[in-house]
Amino acid sequence: MTHRRSFLTSATGAGALTALGQLGFLGRLPSVSAAEAKLPPHLVRFHPEIEPLVRLLEDTPRERVLEEVAARVRRGLSYREVLAALMLAGIRSVQPRPVGFKFHAVLVVNSAHLASLASPDSERWLPIFWAVDQFKSSQAANVKEGNWLMGPVDEAAVPPSHKAKQAFIEAMDNWDESAADAAITGLVRTAGANELFEIFVRYGMRDFRDIGHKAIYVANSFRTLEVIGWHHAEPVLRSLAYALLDRTGAKENPAKADLPADRPFRQNLEIVKQVREGWLDGKRDAGATKELLQAVRSGAPADTSASALKLLNQGVAPQSVFDALFDSAGELLMQVPGIISLHAMTFTNAIHYAWHRTQSDETRRLLLLQNAAFLPLYRGDRPDKGIHIDTFEPLTPDAKGEEAVAEIFADIGKDRLTAARKVLGYLQGQNSAQPIADAARRLVFLKGTNSHDYKFSSAVLEDYEHLAQPWRDRLLAASVFNFRGSGEKDNELVRRIRSALGAQDDTALATGWPWLGRSSVRARSSRRRGPAIGHATLP
Repeated sequence: MTHRRSFLTSATGAGALTALGQLGFLGRLPSVSAAEAKLPPHLVRFHPEIEPLVRLLEDTPRERVLEEVAARVRRGLSYREVLAALMLAGIRSVQPRPVGFKFHAVLVVNSAHLASLASPDSERWLPIFWAVDQFKSSQAANVKEGNWLMGPVDEAAVPPSHKAKQAFIEAMDNWDESAADAAITGLVRTAGANELFEIFVRYGMRDFRDIGHKAIYVANSFRTLEVIGWHHAEPVLRSLAYALLDRTGAKENPAKADLPADRPFRQNLEIVKQVREGWLDGKRDAGATKELLQAVRSGAPADTSASALKLLNQGVAPQSVFDALFDSAGELLMQVPGIISLHAMTFTNAIHYAWHRTQSDETRRLLLLQNAAFLPLYRGDRPDKGIHIDTFEPLTPDAKGEEAVAEIFADIGKDRLTAARKVLGYLQGQNSAQPIADAARRLVFLKGTNSHDYKFSSAVLEDYEHLAQPWRDRLLAASVFNFRGSGEKDNELVRRIRSALGAQDDTALATGWPWLGRSSVRARSSRRRGPAIGHATLP
């Protein structure tokens, strides 16, 4: 089915944090003027104003693409235009199956955008240029795996507007790819963003295939469309529908079988009806949060859903349930750091976003129950290693103030549990979390090597402020199990970007604050601090 219509087809010192490494060369960046390139007939076409830039990203070799984009940015190409072209290039040139792996070129666009928003002005282009390079890597992988490309819409199959919604729901329920592609095309041309989100969010949380990436893609695609503009929605939502129907490994049609990946949703569709009236008006209860934490440690999906249901019906606030879900994800990361456990965090981030966006009471209840049910699936059959997020002891760093943060990130490369304990000690000492967030983000810029560095850091730094104490501090502390340490090798991308922008001054290259990397840039620089954790406005 891959080619059907091509679519279906560490030293510390005084001022360790304020002596900021210079990224001044990025400040030199301030319409695409090329005529629309001629496209082969088997490819989906985008709007004329963005098509040339998408083609630039697709056709320029990886070793030259940063220079080409930088040249156009200097001539006036906007942030939103680059973000839109990046999203659409990934949509057209990278197969969204499986929903992960090479498709992270698309999944990471919103995460890179969030990192950009939370950065100071002088560093705001770094995540976007990194994502451009990531796209070229994924595009090359896609070529090796068969060169899937999104094709044009089969207009003859598109249902009329008054039938499109029901046709799409029936196609998704029946896992019918061809019908879903035609129906979503008709629906997106007439329905609003909110109506479409309400439909997609239920299918995003429907099954555990692709370890939660389906829900992540729903959240990230809608969030990105909010920035780049709804007029780009048709190809994005075609890709999303195709991704949500991925049933890799299932020979049977899930609509006609009882498969493990689908059971939690079917079970929760029944018990969601038991949630009491007025459940949103519950009271916060730290004891209830601990109870649900324990259920996730040892229970099966049905057990954790039942535990969440019981707490809601006992009058416990959804906030306390989410506190448990986020910290359970953090505990999974502490117990077994790696790809599977970090997705427990990014999946919970996506569910939390959807919970706040949806207007459907039933969907909100389902989101909580599904989140609770999926967490044991990330845990699997691994034994409890005894590292519990609610009981590990804080440790006061030896250094004070800014140097304490330097000490913590140096410890990450030596002993992550010690670093986590020091984060907790630092925060319990009435210190702000902002320096830790700033350092974590810059180390992703300087030392991150894959999309998960951006996805994870953007998720946890966004979610931190949504939790109540003491759970928020413990979540941030647990996150060092996937943060980059200051002793790790630089990823060289900053040097490539500097070269692309033609920066002449060697001190303009930021390899980090003095304690973050090999560089020892000692000149202090003034900058406008980026937004606080979890809060951002468009650049």
